[in-house]
Amino acid sequence: MSTVNPPAPATESTIALTAPGHTPRPGGGRARAKRRSGSVLLHVALVIVGLLFVFPFIWMILTSFKTLPQLLKAPLSLLPQPFTFQNYIDAWNDVPFAQAYFNSIYIAVLVVVGTIITASMAGYAFARIRFRGARVMFIVFLATQMIPAQVTLIPFYLLMSKLGWVDSHLSLIVPALLANPFAVFLMRQFVLSLPKELEEAALVDGAGRFRIFWSVVLPNLKPGIAALSIITAINVWNAFLFPLVLLNTPDLFTVPLLLQSFQGQFGSITYGLVMAAAAISTIPMLIVFIIGQRRIISSMAASGLGGR
Repeated sequence: MSTVNPPAPATESTIALTAPGHTPRPGGGRARAKRRSGSVLLHVALVIVGLLFVFPFIWMILTSFKTLPQLLKAPLSLLPQPFTFQNYIDAWNDVPFAQAYFNSIYIAVLVVVGTIITASMAGYAFARIRFRGARVMFIVFLATQMIPAQVTLIPFYLLMSKLGWVDSHLSLIVPALLANPFAVFLMRQFVLSLPKELEEAALVDGAGRFRIFWSVVLPNLKPGIAALSIITAINVWNAFLFPLVLLNTPDLFTVPLLLQSFQGQFGSITYGLVMAAAAISTIPMLIVFIIGQRRIISSMAASGLGGR
């Protein structure tokens, strides 16, 4: 007596294969495998490139923990043998790092706060207020970014000399917070991305331009303000050329200037001290960038929204 096996239950794959008009795609598995291998190769290449970029910083940190005999005997060795913190202690105590840190911090804070105020107001004006020549003025203002800073160094120095601001922190603070084309552009793009209905509702309620800007527009610019604060703080902290030309008194030096004078003071042999000083000057802004990198990336993406 013969038995008949019951049919296997239908699955989505069998239904798809037996559906009318279905034609199996030749080489589908090979295409997926090719895409997967391409993705793996891309990630491997990105990791290798990332390590190449990070390696100098890692080497700087490791060198800062090496002793002078090791640096003289094996300058290209990677790991410190023995591991010492003395370079950091000597670097901090032998030069006035505390004063330089204070100078850089308070200059960065003043420039960041001033830039937020002036750039947000200018960005709102260029985005929402229609006046004759606004577009031309905005284009000319942005075009100043194409002029290298070295070209304007001598006229800028002469202007600061006329104002009596040479060897003063005012020469680093006031011009930086009054004229920042990138900051104005970034704030303008964020204002353009805001719906006009918010401002129109405030206008119907009787609010003026300043009230609309302060109570409606500015609170909605927080993502752009956060990113702009981080970018501006990093730029001010790392500024070297203009402080080098404008500042002469050691008590007024910022961290990059002190690092340069540190290298000149101890010569080119004590690499451990120089690397420790470089690490001390780099780590604060590195922490700030790591914390705010998502804000920076999102602001760069959002700066193209609503552009006209």
